[in-house]
Amino acid sequence: MMTKLLVLLIGIILILFILWWFFAPRTESEVVAKNENNQQSVTIEVNGGYKPGKVVLKKGVPATINFNRKDASSCLDSVVLSDFGIEKDLPLNETVSVNLNPDKAGEYGFACGMNMFHGKIIVK
Repeated sequence: MMTKLLVLLIGIILILFILWWFFAPRTESEVVAKNENNQQSVTIEVNGGYKPGKVVLKKGVPATINFNRKDASSCLDSVVLSDFGIEKDLPLNETVSVNLNPDKAGEYGFACGMNMFHGKIIVK
């Protein structure tokens, strides 16, 4: 009887942990891209997600987003910017640059290849 209760308790704890891991709201860091010589750039570290999770770009200024993957998880081995029609492989411990021309204000999402980890580009 005690074994069954212990297994049930462990199962409930695991289910709650999984729900928290995937669905709990997270505070996302936000960074404004550096703007020099009419070119803006920002670096995003890919490690258990995207840090920063939100990038602010200036409308009409060419931008480079550098993704630096530190996480060996196969989920994070690519990034998809569907609004811009871009998908890039992210080799481990390498920086991959994505060039954009953000000509429309708005919010644009990006995600890992499995659509489990997300980030946002905000064009103002």
